[in-house]
Amino acid sequence: MSSIELKSAGDDVVADLNHAFASFKEANDERLAQLETRMGADVVTEEKLSRIDQALDETKSRIDRLALDLSRPRIGGGVIDDRSGREHKSAFDHYMRSGEAAGLKALEAKALSRGSGPDGGYLVPIPTEREVLRRLGKLSPIRAISSVREISTQSLRRAYSTTGPAAGWVAEADPRPQTASQQIADMNFPAMELYAMPAATQALLDDAVVDIEQWIAEEVQTAFAEQEGAAFVNGDGVNKPKGFLNYTAVADASWSWGNIGYVVTGAAGAFAATNPSDALFNLVYALRAGYRQNGSFVMGRRAQSLVRQFKTTTGDYIWAPPASVDGPATLMNFPVVEAEDMPDPGANSLSIAFGDFERGYVVVDRVGIRVLRDPYSAKPYVLFYTTKRVGGGVQNFEAIKLLKFGTA
Repeated sequence: MSSIELKSAGDDVVADLNHAFASFKEANDERLAQLETRMGADVVTEEKLSRIDQALDETKSRIDRLALDLSRPRIGGGVIDDRSGREHKSAFDHYMRSGEAAGLKALEAKALSRGSGPDGGYLVPIPTEREVLRRLGKLSPIRAISSVREISTQSLRRAYSTTGPAAGWVAEADPRPQTASQQIADMNFPAMELYAMPAATQALLDDAVVDIEQWIAEEVQTAFAEQEGAAFVNGDGVNKPKGFLNYTAVADASWSWGNIGYVVTGAAGAFAATNPSDALFNLVYALRAGYRQNGSFVMGRRAQSLVRQFKTTTGDYIWAPPASVDGPATLMNFPVVEAEDMPDPGANSLSIAFGDFERGYVVVDRVGIRVLRDPYSAKPYVLFYTTKRVGGGVQNFEAIKLLKFGTA
């Protein structure tokens, strides 16, 4: 499908989403009216609302797929002007198809690379690596809104002032005060190994029309994105990144550095029966203004289906569908990032996060994606053991707040 056809299809899906949300609002208004006039909402109305809510989720998924397709150029579509780049591309293609590694060995020896076939595979060409990382930014929801740092060592180490920067006003000739009150925290974000192992038939590899770089990028992107997405939310930091939900959560009134503050909904496993959206406003305003300006909501599908029903005192819905194919849904005019690894609402669950994730969470990418060709382990198929090193963790504990579905 051409880009023009994709854009046209995207416009149609956005129109479908707006139509579905209009039907959702109509059904929800009917349910609210029944709640006011009866002991409870009609079962038929509840089922209708549930069906429309599911249709909204399905249509939003179609928009996400179209947005990814629109942003996906062919890796081999451009012209590689750099001679070494052309050599690497040719040698990598030869290795992937036939297993002949002499060309890659010579190139990596010339570049003083530590990688070799027996040790850990060969580096993919730089355009392929960049394209994989770009696609991960589209598929991995937390990566898309976080700060991303590339490193060439085993880990990212950084110093951070837990008391804020020591700053003030002085005259040109005045002595500068000592910064003895400055408290520095040393944070370490190691890059852990993430792997995927796509398989190919020899017939596919022998087909000269098949773009091998494109194929490997498409095969590993979803596997990498799913593993990353889970780790950035819930990872325990053991051989994987540490997710922001794995840090100690404390009531925001007693927040201290090293913990993530939370506010409560006021009901166990649910929003409060009266003025339920107040909890969302409390969550937003628990964040300092400097972080709030770039804030995003992060939640799963179940939590999003609940907040879709909330209205302001003027009767306006606080959730709104995307205005374009590549745009996010919004909640109280803040972007909504749907992360399926966020827990569903339950007793004392931390199911919604809000914050400036660009300042709050860091993703660490070690430069280089490697591929090791294995034609022996799964004959007659050829396996491609593909690895990249990635880490992550909270770098600013003030910039992220959580909503706890509980009372304390």
